[in-house]
Amino acid sequence: MSLDDVSVDALTLDEKAALASGAGFWYTKPIDRVHVPWIMLTDGPHGLRKQREGGDHLGIGDSIPATCFPPAVGLGSSWDVDLVRRVGRALGVEASSERVGVLLGPGVNIKRSPLCGRNFEYFSEDPVISGTLGAAMVAGIQSQGVGASLKHFAANNQETDRMRVSADVDPRPLREIYLRGFQRVIEEAQPWTVMCSYNRINGVYASEDRWLLSTVLREEWGFEGLVVSDWGAVDDRVAGIEAGMDLEMPSSGGVTDAAIVAAVRDGRLEESVVDRSASRVLGLVRKVLAGAGSAAGPVDVDAHHRLAREAAGRSIVLLKNDGGLLPLARDADVAVIGAFATEPRYQGAGSSLINPTRLDNALDEIRLLAAGKVTHAAGFDLSGAQPAEHLRAEAVAAAARADVAVVFLGLPAATESEGYDRVDIDLPAEQLALLDAVLDANPNTVAVLSNGGVVALPFAPKVPAILEAWLLGQAGGGATADILFGEVNPSAKLTETIPLRLADSPAYLDFPGEHSHVRYGEGLFVGYRWYDARDLDVAFPFGHGLSYTTFEYGQAVATTTPAGDVEIRVLVSNVGDVPGREVVQAYTALSDSRITRPPRELKAFTSVVLEPGECREVGLTIRRKDLAYWDIRVDSWIVEGGSYRVDVAASSRDIRTSVSVDLTGDAVLLPLSRNSTIGEVLAHPVAGPRLMSLFSEMMGDGGPAVMPDGVDISRMLDSFPIGRAAMFAAAGDFGLDPTAMIEGLLSEDS
Repeated sequence: MSLDDVSVDALTLDEKAALASGAGFWYTKPIDRVHVPWIMLTDGPHGLRKQREGGDHLGIGDSIPATCFPPAVGLGSSWDVDLVRRVGRALGVEASSERVGVLLGPGVNIKRSPLCGRNFEYFSEDPVISGTLGAAMVAGIQSQGVGASLKHFAANNQETDRMRVSADVDPRPLREIYLRGFQRVIEEAQPWTVMCSYNRINGVYASEDRWLLSTVLREEWGFEGLVVSDWGAVDDRVAGIEAGMDLEMPSSGGVTDAAIVAAVRDGRLEESVVDRSASRVLGLVRKVLAGAGSAAGPVDVDAHHRLAREAAGRSIVLLKNDGGLLPLARDADVAVIGAFATEPRYQGAGSSLINPTRLDNALDEIRLLAAGKVTHAAGFDLSGAQPAEHLRAEAVAAAARADVAVVFLGLPAATESEGYDRVDIDLPAEQLALLDAVLDANPNTVAVLSNGGVVALPFAPKVPAILEAWLLGQAGGGATADILFGEVNPSAKLTETIPLRLADSPAYLDFPGEHSHVRYGEGLFVGYRWYDARDLDVAFPFGHGLSYTTFEYGQAVATTTPAGDVEIRVLVSNVGDVPGREVVQAYTALSDSRITRPPRELKAFTSVVLEPGECREVGLTIRRKDLAYWDIRVDSWIVEGGSYRVDVAASSRDIRTSVSVDLTGDAVLLPLSRNSTIGEVLAHPVAGPRLMSLFSEMMGDGGPAVMPDGVDISRMLDSFPIGRAAMFAAAGDFGLDPTAMIEGLLSEDS
């Protein structure tokens, strides 16, 4: 019997239950009787972590060498859909060559707080970027016959108490911020699997949440694949399979298989539910076998390293470059300072820990490109074994003798990891003291940062050039040298805001919660939405990133398509001396909205590569569906009508040109009751004219809009329940039966 001939009808109940959980740490269970083989799922998301023997989920065990690409914190800053897709393809090739069926990634969770220990695995604080780049990554991986696993579904925005904590979040921000990126990936790329998260959402474990896993994911979004648990995320396996969580990982040693069988036999669980999950597992196995060998080895490790270097170069954000200090002159004498120049911090800790095929360091790569003298001083010791004062003195002496000092600063690996959150956003004090001392010795100083989450930059006003180099993967050292010497013109932009202080951040008072509950009290106002709404100064805004050239924008033009999308066209010119790439961003605002909205929200982005003096028309499409808000009155996406302002920008706070476009809104027909407000009744297409007619009868011509003392009666009545108006109608001697009047307005034909 071939696998194509196997259906759930050919399996016993015990075999179907067995398919719904893993065998060991990384494999599904085979059913030898009917020739169903096992398949392997293993960690990503920025490289293949295939362990040689045994298994663990925290990156402790040894794994085969694989290309370590930049984690999402860096790759996201590229804003480059094609680049992310190419990295995904390379990941798929390496997974396929090792007979891995599913690569566990990408992660598209929102960076709610800068303290989240796993922010290095996530793309952005904005769902448009997270969803767009996540879809590109999935498409790239799956183009090689390997499945992707979109994670962590959902609202997994902290590591503190991650196995139990309830993310208590209101419907609008849940839909508009925390689920929207997942929705885009599902609808555009159909990942083979979705991984449910550890946490609870509004009190319900994600692995047991039927609303999340079946109603939203499958019925609303059309997900066709399999839901797999995060490793150890299952609390109640019977409740989980009933909710739509198909595959439990890792193995429970048969305990939960037996629980499923027992629940079916005693009538607590329908066998059809087990059939459903078993069918999905069989479907995944068939996909994996069909794709096996799509990318036969051996892997071209050199080509993948070059791609990793390209991706790393596109991930480095030039935050500041006063006086054109960068790029460095090739013949300049350079003092390279900092332990990270020789001991690169290139990835985060935990389940995504990759054993790289090779590892560049910045000092060696700088020496390969430089024609002048290059000296090095450690400046600080990551282990703390050497005296800080002695190391600092050596660094200051080196800086004083050089034309320019390049200081590598960053977070020690122990400060940010899967499994726990950061306690602050500060760089170590000894590193800040080193930077101050080097600046005193040589004002021509460049700061290069290595960190998986944003850090405070108290030195930003006085350091002339700053590179945010994030975690760049195995080729980050070479990419950093490329940027420093102008081999690559920086084009990356921030996908998260860098605040001045942790206390300014949106979740400051509601992170990480207490007693296994965390309240998402900032609501919709996550990231730049919060800083803009409160008009707070920031160190560097969302979307910011400089170049070695200069770009100018023409006047934007907006048109609407028959489908209701908004097309934006704008001329972008390179008025500098070197080729460059500009990321063009489009934000929308609706100033007269009847609902709470941020001042502006990212809705589209694209990039353009221009030679010096070149001018090109750039097009961006704002999808109508991305303009919708979640209307809690009708539990549906609604586009509000009105005149939208579209800001075409180089960052969220660098608006280059704006244009307005009028959009017709979606009709929202609310059922009327005695508790409906007069404003809601007036807005109703049938009841509204009836009520206006009654006003005319009672007061003549609709009554006065403004009372004698200047009170705006229309605003007063807008929120007044129609049922309460009966007493005023009865007391006003208008000759009307108030009860009959209300019943007539609210009759069924309304």
